Amino acid sequence: MGDIFARLPELGDGLAELYKDLHTHPELSFAEHRTAGVVAERLRALGLEVTEGVGRTGVVGLLRNGAGATVLLRADFDALPVEERTGLPYASTARGTDPDGNDVPVMHACGHDVHVTCLIGALDLLAGERESWSGTVMAVFQPAEELGSGAQAMVDDRLYERFGTPDVVLGQHVAPAPAGWVGIHAGPAFAGSDGLRVTLYGKGGHGSRPETTIDPVVMAAATIMRLQTIVSREVAGGETAVVTVGSVHAGTKENIIPDEAELKLNVRSYTEPVRTKVLGAIERIVKAEAAAAGALKDPAIESLHGFPALVNDATATARVEAVLKATFGEDKVIDPGAVTGSEDVGVFATATGVPLAYWLLGGIDPETYLKALQAGTVEQDIPANHSPLFAPVIEPTLSTGVKALVAVAFEWLSPHR
Repeated sequence: MGDIFARLPELGDGLAELYKDLHTHPELSFAEHRTAGVVAERLRALGLEVTEGVGRTGVVGLLRNGAGATVLLRADFDALPVEERTGLPYASTARGTDPDGNDVPVMHACGHDVHVTCLIGALDLLAGERESWSGTVMAVFQPAEELGSGAQAMVDDRLYERFGTPDVVLGQHVAPAPAGWVGIHAGPAFAGSDGLRVTLYGKGGHGSRPETTIDPVVMAAATIMRLQTIVSREVAGGETAVVTVGSVHAGTKENIIPDEAELKLNVRSYTEPVRTKVLGAIERIVKAEAAAAGALKDPAIESLHGFPALVNDATATARVEAVLKATFGEDKVIDPGAVTGSEDVGVFATATGVPLAYWLLGGIDPETYLKALQAGTVEQDIPANHSPLFAPVIEPTLSTGVKALVAVAFEWLSPHR
């Protein structure tokens, strides 16, 4: 097993340049055309069978090496509508068009460029050491994770009918933890996510005569505040839920009361009963606040996305944890518990009933993280995913991610298993 990492130092500079290139050229969900092209070119150069356009912009690469298990290794590759403020020499200045047709800045603020780079590095090592393993690696480069619909789009595009059914689904996500560390949690590990668009209808008019209007801005403000009582007053203390209003839009001018206001909400939950309760409470509150304001029309509540909690298979997770500890040392492998971030990678497993094991990959300079930890300022000083300041250090993040993917894949691909 040790020999398979012998070429990793040789790959370092090339992987760093690939990462910088991807970081500089981010693309929004289902618009990852350049990224998909870069990925496909790299996979063909490594000798994989490559298919583009799976689930619109996804890429699938097959590395066949005799009889044995089929291991699905997944990386997502879309970016976010965030304006980068890292100051890095390879920072993004890209712009794109969001699903609503707006021109927006684009940044790899969630580290998907790390995921792609690590998987390509892992495939490079695996392709060069075929005598050490047997089976098939199904490399899935997924679009639109940020919309929560990319994994399902690939499944709906007959992923498994076209490329075969895997024995396990594996992957990793970079996180605001020390680089060189990894973390995995059995059972519900990432929350389910629901996105909602709420449109509140009022009656517009002149700002000087509010008595002639039904103000949707006030309606929106009251609704936003009331929504914050759902978790604190309707969800049991032993349960977990998050309700966030991440977007509010209304009006065009300070002295015009608009006709409507739009809210975009995000809900996180781990269980279906809690999810059902929270979504029901949102609908009740939105309608009640509109009625209280005297709205002449019921509000519209539209689902933007919805996908379940990510549940790591207990047996597969135990195997992965043992491999990670053997590879990096027990002190570098942690159980982070369940996190309230969300991931749609679980769709690949549930769609065909195979086990999933998905882990976290640290991406913060260890010394910087330790100083913040000692000062008790981690939340203030360490940018997290989706922040315009989120910038994983290139090393040891990339080499750790490559090693983790290869070592875990070997747990299923090794001919000795």
